[in-house]
Amino acid sequence: MSVCNLCPRACGVDRGARSGFCGVSDTIRVARAAPHYWEEPPISGDKGSGAVFFSGCSLRCVFCQNYDISVGGFGKEVTPQELRAIFDRLISEGCHNINLVTATHYADKVLEALIEPLSVPVVWNTGGYESLETLRKLSGKVQIYLPDMKYALPEPARKYSFAPDYFEVASKAIAEMYSQVGDCEYDEDGLMRRGMIVRHLVLPGNLENSYRVMDWFSENYGDKGVCFSLMSQFTPMGRAKDFPELSRRLTEEEYALAVEYMEELGIENGFYQELSSAKEEYTPDFDLTGV
Repeated sequence: MSVCNLCPRACGVDRGARSGFCGVSDTIRVARAAPHYWEEPPISGDKGSGAVFFSGCSLRCVFCQNYDISVGGFGKEVTPQELRAIFDRLISEGCHNINLVTATHYADKVLEALIEPLSVPVVWNTGGYESLETLRKLSGKVQIYLPDMKYALPEPARKYSFAPDYFEVASKAIAEMYSQVGDCEYDEDGLMRRGMIVRHLVLPGNLENSYRVMDWFSENYGDKGVCFSLMSQFTPMGRAKDFPELSRRLTEEEYALAVEYMEELGIENGFYQELSSAKEEYTPDFDLTGV
């Protein structure tokens, strides 16, 4: 790779020589590859999602629950061939899908591992900050998109993820994802085979941002077969404690208001977590398991 423009940062750096905003080289680095049981029910099922956690990130949110790998860069280098062997092992263990967690900055190398189709769906688990060019490379290789819509307002996007253009970029990216996979499709066991779930994590002190995200979803996808997942699992991690409003978990009132707003908009095709989901143990150990 001579010039990297895989994500909307468009750093244009030679990641073979130095890292870009994502903080990693162009060699795939993986921190964990194992069955994961804490995704939405049609993704995790009863045997788990085959989650592969990649090191580095093009957003590097200050509150990231995977901060040790997204910013710290912890992980083990693997080739595309070794990555494919990881996929095959997870499938042999019974995982319902292969869940690629924050893989944007390795997209070209991941595609090498997906030249031959898998026997289970591929899930692209992303912060939503994606370039259209990279997404179009994934067309036909990814069956399920699992994007965040973190922000509808520019100020929290700038403050927490260094991306004031987040909403403009993510809304276009999610439209491209939908154009590729369409409405959600399930098998006889209720497992998702194709489609999209849009996630939103409610941040403490940022209810207005959550309301605007739900407005956007209702207006654009409320009448379509796209799922919405409202998440309460915020836990102060990473650099969150450097921001007073993020140095705590959600209150019962905050999350109740978010759920109430979701219901008032008539968003029924989706999920919301119990407030008790805000537990650090839901973040897996990044100890090179399965790598």
